[in-house]
Order: sequence, then structure tokens, then C-alpha cells
Amino acid sequence: MLENYSDLIKDALPKKFGVKGKYLALVKTFGCQQNFADSERICGILKESGFDFTEDENKADLIVFNTCAIRKHAEDRFFAFLGNTKKLKRSNKNLVVVVCGCMPQKEEIFNKIKTTFPFVDLVLGTDYFRVFSKFLYKSFKSKNMLYFNEIKNDGICADDSLPVKRTDKIKASVPIMYGCNNFCSYCIVPYVRGRERSRDLFKILDEVKGLVGKGYKEILLLGQNVNSYGKDLKNNINFSELLKRIDEIEGDFWVRFMTSNPKDVTKELIDTMANSKHITPYMHLPVQSGNNRVLKIMNRKYTKEQYEEIVEYAKSKIPGLCLSTDIIVGFPGETEKEFLDTVDLVKKVKFFLIYSFIFSKREGTLAAKMDDPVPYKEKSRRLRYLLEVQKNITDNLFASFVGSTQRVLVEEGSERPEVFLARTPGNILTKVYSKEKEILGKFLKIKILSSTRTYLEGEEVQK
Repeated sequence: MLENYSDLIKDALPKKFGVKGKYLALVKTFGCQQNFADSERICGILKESGFDFTEDENKADLIVFNTCAIRKHAEDRFFAFLGNTKKLKRSNKNLVVVVCGCMPQKEEIFNKIKTTFPFVDLVLGTDYFRVFSKFLYKSFKSKNMLYFNEIKNDGICADDSLPVKRTDKIKASVPIMYGCNNFCSYCIVPYVRGRERSRDLFKILDEVKGLVGKGYKEILLLGQNVNSYGKDLKNNINFSELLKRIDEIEGDFWVRFMTSNPKDVTKELIDTMANSKHITPYMHLPVQSGNNRVLKIMNRKYTKEQYEEIVEYAKSKIPGLCLSTDIIVGFPGETEKEFLDTVDLVKKVKFFLIYSFIFSKREGTLAAKMDDPVPYKEKSRRLRYLLEVQKNITDNLFASFVGSTQRVLVEEGSERPEVFLARTPGNILTKVYSKEKEILGKFLKIKILSSTRTYLEGEEVQK
């Protein structure tokens, strides 16, 4: 059905937008790497349906907003863009506007779009990526807004059938599962993404093999809770086994994955990482809090001590392991002492990087109903203090690389022809100085000459 609707859209383009050389789509993405991976699939569908792409909203025939509901900031940005789109629609009546992704899964936002932004042509929730072309075609034929946001939870993963338009020629994201079963008390993901659905093992392996064959150097495996992969499958394949199978693929490439829940990090997984030739010594392991009472009301299903035990085992098995984490500051009812427990954990673990945010209330979650007596000003003070502690840790960790030789993957150029941006196996941004011009997408050995708070600097080791 997908190919039929793509062909129908192609045939309908001249009638919908007039006869012209190109039909242009703008896809605006908000949120996490999973959202960007979804947008690559949306772009794949649109390309197959006869669209080219633009970044200029004034030239677009079609604008797609792929939205995120994790934090209020992303919602505010989206509504600002959507409000501006009303002017575009007024000046270009043929413009088609689509809103999709996580935000339409929230009933109050779904209703707000329908009532406040009637110029939107199509609203689709996360479970409709697989039939995106079908409903886009239907919207061409309809004079009224079409909207769908039911989550079916039928175990079907959209990625198994959708084309992909990659935005990068060096790194590629491969979603291996969708949804989440954890229901952390602050998190909206299970409500907007549905329950966990794992992709078929062999379809994942085929996709990775295809990417490696095309020359991709880094494969990022994605999932809302990536290391619970396989729990819903009947073939007894878990995440560790998937990594082992991927590690058997021939080629010179790296594998990363995110995001992991500490409760599902096993010794088997750590041993698999330690014994692999492709999996990088990097793990993003969100702790969220370093206090057991807060972790319990967050419904995280592990303790501070269990988290520290995981980290200790991982560091003992994986040489050069680099850890990053997520931390929520100012969770409802968090006391100063409980916050300082988190600071103590950060000092003990020595993360290379933390992503820390003040608690963002998400309607529909349990945490949204909790008493929250701590003023925002106090939460802001705590966040600043935590970030200052982390700055000192990062400074020292980055400085420890100076004088070492690292193998890096060169990802981007810069304004200066002899300066390139690369990543170490531990995912640390590195400025590389090289006289060679054709090094994008290549692995290089470099000597680290200096460090800053945000990146390393080094020069290519002459062969």
C-alpha cells in the first residue's frame, strides 16, 4: 500500500500545487535522536512521493513538523513556529501543513491544534509513520483537517517497511525498538510512544550490513530503552545477543547505542562491550537522581548503590570507558540534602558529560500531580551548582588525554580548511589539525595536544 499511495501523491502534485519543476518539502524536527531518525523516514516517504527538500519555508509546498513532548521548551518552540506558519498559509493557500510525532499524542495538545490552528491540514500521532503517505494523500483531497492519534500497540514497527533519506553520509541511526514499558513518574514517553516493540533481528542486521556496505562509519542503535530490546520477541534474543551479531559484521565501523536504563544493564551486556571490536567504550546511562527516596518516587527501579555497582563493574571491564548521564534537578519534593546526594554521585562516578535540567512538569504523568514546594529560583541555584561541579570534573578528565594518541572519526569540516571536527571512541568532540584535505569520514590517529572544557585538540600522527 505504501508504494501505491506514493504513486498517487506523485500524480496528485501538479493538481495540488500547480505544474512546476520541483515540489518542495520542509521537515522541521524537534526533540531527541529518535525524532530525527523518524524524520529521516518521513523524508524517505516524501522523496519516494516526488518531493525535493528545502530549508526555506517561503519556498515550501509542504511543511512537516515532527514534534517532541519530553520538555515544555520543545512544545513552546513548536507552537512559535506553528504560529508563524499561519502567515505563510495566508499568503500561499496551496501550502500543506502537517503536524506529527509525540505532541499530538497528548490529548490537550491534540485538541489545541484542532481548535486554535485550524489551518493545519493533517495531524498524526507516533503510530502513523507507517501510513504517512496514505494520510498525506487523503489530506490533499480533503477540505478539512484530518487528525489521528490512536496508539494501537499491535507490535508493528514502522521501520520495517519505510524508505529512509539519510541526512549524513558518515553516521547513521538505526532504531531497533520503539516505546517504553517503564512508566517513570516524570516521563511522558510511554503515553506518547506506546509500549515496547522490538524490530526483527534479521531486519536490523540487514540494515546495518547495508549501511556498512555503503561506507557508513558509525552506527547508532536507538530505542527509548534500548537495552530492553528483545523482551517482547519470541526468539530469546536480548540486546547483548543483538550486539554480538552486529559485531560479527565485517568492516571498519563503530557502534554506539542509546538510551540505556540502568536497571537493564547486565554484566552480560558489559562483557559484550568489553569483548567487541566495533562497540565503542561509551555509554549514556541516565541516573536522574543520586538519592534513593527520589529514585523510588521516580519509579526508576534501581538504587544509588546498584547504579554505582554497575558503573564500577563497567569501568573494570571496559578500558577507557566514558560515561554520560541525565539528571533532573528539583524533582517534586527533592530536599537540599537529597540534591547533594546527587552531587556526591556525580563526584564519585566522574561523568565526562551530564545533561541536567530543572524538572519539567508533563501533564498526564504521576509527577505532575505531586506537591512541588521548592521555588524555581532555588532549583535554578541547584542546577548552577551542579553544573559548576561537573565543569571541574570535565576539565580534569579532558586534560588527562593530553599527550595521548587517539583514534578518531572525522565527522565535519570547519571554516578553516586545515581544521576538522572528530569524535574519540568515548564520544568526545575533538578538533583535528591536518594538512590532508580528503579526511572526512575517515578514522585517523591523532596526538592530543591540548584540551578545553568542551573539546580536545590534536594533530594527525604522520604515517
